[in-house]
Amino acid sequence: QVQLVESGGGLVQAGGSLRVSCAASGHTFSDYAMGWFRQAPGKEREFVAAISRSGGRTSYADSLRGRFTISRDNTKNTVYLQMNKLKPEDTAVYYCGARQAWDSNVFVAMVSYQYWGQGTQVTVSS
Repeated sequence: QVQLVESGGGLVQAGGSLRVSCAASGHTFSDYAMGWFRQAPGKEREFVAAISRSGGRTSYADSLRGRFTISRDNTKNTVYLQMNKLKPEDTAVYYCGARQAWDSNVFVAMVSYQYWGQGTQVTVSS
């Protein structure tokens, strides 16, 4: 059973930074590509960033590239999302997803992911 637990969310002022984490268990972490998605109130869940099994490939939503950075530590079974220069419109619940992979692909579609965490709330005040 794959389990994903997000943490690190909270309240931050606009212009600030925050790093959220997703700890995985129940599987061989390095066999899985990982992704971050977010869902704001009244909106659909949207793609934020994705990373390949080894961490060698990444992908970002066009609007977030340059402010957000995804990374992973396969020795700690954890994927991170570093968020800088936060804006009020970044307020959302942030979810991590895992998808078993056999190559270096990254996955940007929500339907590609097999497992999800419960989410962590990020609130950016103006």
